[in-house]
Amino acid sequence: MPSIFPPGTDPTVMSCFQMADQDGSGFIDDKELQKALSSYNQSFGLRTVHLLMYLFTNTNIRTIGPKEFTAVFYSLQNWSAIFERFDKDRSGKIDSSELREALHSLGYAVYGPVLELLVSKFDKTGGLNKAIEYDNFIECCLTVKGLTEKFKEKDITYSGSATFTYDSFMLTILPFLIA
Repeated sequence: MPSIFPPGTDPTVMSCFQMADQDGSGFIDDKELQKALSSYNQSFGLRTVHLLMYLFTNTNIRTIGPKEFTAVFYSLQNWSAIFERFDKDRSGKIDSSELREALHSLGYAVYGPVLELLVSKFDKTGGLNKAIEYDNFIECCLTVKGLTEKFKEKDITYSGSATFTYDSFMLTILPFLIA
């Protein structure tokens, strides 16, 4: 059973979802979501789309309904504003210092080797530019957000430490690696 649009949803969001839902099922799949999101002057890779779907449904099912689509849509608007705010040189890319500031504004303190690894991982040139573009910025933020939330579930005393079994660890990180 498909979800419904939250009260007060912008009619543009509803229209976008309905155009993407080509079979009228009340759900859109990953490729339909990719097409819908990419119609707003920005291309999104399937990996980013899969991470969005995973984080907004907490499942590996590759379909979403109106409620989840609305949440994705509004979240992307927020991330777009953050990207623009921290892309200080207006290059269309965020370097490591800009990324650190952007993640800090979202409540994530990422420094040193972890920050450099994120930039290297999400740089489309394999680390040559030492900067990430918008869609990869979204993927990076989703990864940091999702892994941090999963870590916090295990760090119940907020000590900065957590204990995982091997299976629990694998189940925590694999959705972010193979989305």
